[in-house]
Amino acid sequence: MAYRRRKNKHTAVKVIATLLVIITALLCTACAALDFLPPEIAEIFNSFLGNEEDGGGKNNVPEYVDLDSIPAYSDNAYVVINSNKPFFKESDYTTKAYENYSELDSLGRCGVVMACLGKETMPEKDEERGKINNVTPSGWVQKEYSNDIVSGRWLYNRCHLIGWQLSAENDNERNLITGTRYFNAGNAEEQGMLLFENMVADYIKETDNHVLYRVTPVFEGNNLVASGILMEAYSVEDEGEGICFNVYFYNVQPGVEINYATGESKLAD
Repeated sequence: MAYRRRKNKHTAVKVIATLLVIITALLCTACAALDFLPPEIAEIFNSFLGNEEDGGGKNNVPEYVDLDSIPAYSDNAYVVINSNKPFFKESDYTTKAYENYSELDSLGRCGVVMACLGKETMPEKDEERGKINNVTPSGWVQKEYSNDIVSGRWLYNRCHLIGWQLSAENDNERNLITGTRYFNAGNAEEQGMLLFENMVADYIKETDNHVLYRVTPVFEGNNLVASGILMEAYSVEDEGEGICFNVYFYNVQPGVEINYATGESKLAD
């Protein structure tokens, strides 16, 4: 009986080893086959096989964002990109209002948001803005500074990628990133994202037209805090005569040094 049990045990080990070899071979074959699959199908298999790069952050830096073309921050809240012409494709243009928010990646970071904005997407006349403090965006390590460094003292805002006045979105976690006060609202000398959001909102209210709008948060590597965002807008009915811009906003705070990998910060030297 002891001999038979040992024999059965050895047989079981051989079977398991053979199965492992077969599974490994199948996985290797599947990986090789990915090169021949359509990109969208290959991406699904990559996710299943655990082949995602940079924490799944690929969707946060699309092909149209050339990081090398963005100059380093130099005392201006934003910089014009591509001669102020958006990177939209012909197939993007529509007058049908919609909003599309990317799923969070594996690090909990927001991706590209895109919309055709109009009065249909904006808050109702008497609609009140809801609370958003129940959302904790990636890299949210809040810290208080003196008022002469940060207006309002608190470094970070929960920043809407598509502003509330344009989308009526409140605590949508796919639309909120960790951004500095300067990045979000600017300071006494210059305005941040809010300036351009107001421009789009005023245009829609005055014309009843639609604006194709895209905001791309730029996360470098596995950073939890975005280095900045690319904001593009184009008024559809008048072919960009009323609204047409392509600008990059720096997620910085003058006088503060930010660790973009974690969200921690300190006074600049």
